[in-house]
Amino acid sequence: MIPIPLTDKITALEEGLDHKGEMEEIEKHKWLHNINTFQAHKNEMCLRGTDEDGKDITIWFDSYDFLNWIDKEQIEYIKQQLIKYIKQK
Repeated sequence: MIPIPLTDKITALEEGLDHKGEMEEIEKHKWLHNINTFQAHKNEMCLRGTDEDGKDITIWFDSYDFLNWIDKEQIEYIKQQLIKYIKQK
């Protein structure tokens, strides 16, 4: 598996140097804007779609770890938050 992280690390060369003139690592968040593919194989799973810039992005997960974190309780919480958001629109 070649993981594609949710966040890209960019250096201060792209953003400028810190106040001491030293390189610093900056975390850049990515948004999976449109999910169009789901795949599960052996102990891996992926979600594929486009990012906030319309570029293709694939995110790989360890299936076991994903299922440990995303269980019925988290799915119910996601549904509750989405319902609250929709009602506010």
